[in-house]
Amino acid sequence: MAKEKTLEDLFYDTLKDIYFAERQILRALPKMARAAQSSDLKAGFQKHLEETEAHVERLQQVFEKIGKRAQGKTCEAIQGIIAEGEEIMEEFKGTPALDAGLISAAQSVEHYEIARYGTLKTWAATLGLKDAVSLLDQTLQEETATDKKLSQLATTAANQKAKAA
Repeated sequence: MAKEKTLEDLFYDTLKDIYFAERQILRALPKMARAAQSSDLKAGFQKHLEETEAHVERLQQVFEKIGKRAQGKTCEAIQGIIAEGEEIMEEFKGTPALDAGLISAAQSVEHYEIARYGTLKTWAATLGLKDAVSLLDQTLQEETATDKKLSQLATTAANQKAKAA
């Protein structure tokens, strides 16, 4: 008879999912930075690349806290979101709408991460994993701040440039 799954199992499974996702994002961000036309957007992608490296390190610490090896589990959702971003880079390359599209793709990634980190933080609290709560919350706050910065870049520059073309 199969073992009944628990919240601990779900937490670990979701942790593997976001670990895989973050590692995929580490590969996608340099491409997005190269594709971006605005120097502010390029700088934003570069800054978030550094933050993402810290996110991976924090996740490794969470794996340690629960006594598990840090490993990823294929996340088809993030693969699809990243593929959409790559499609935007190809289809809008050299156009005034490119940066608006890149911001949209980046925000899709951020929203996925915000959902995952919010859930993991809540589950960690329920499971009494105080150290994990703190680590996950730190990343959640950074992801939320990045999303706000992307919105600001979109509304103050990229969207207007794309519309004017």
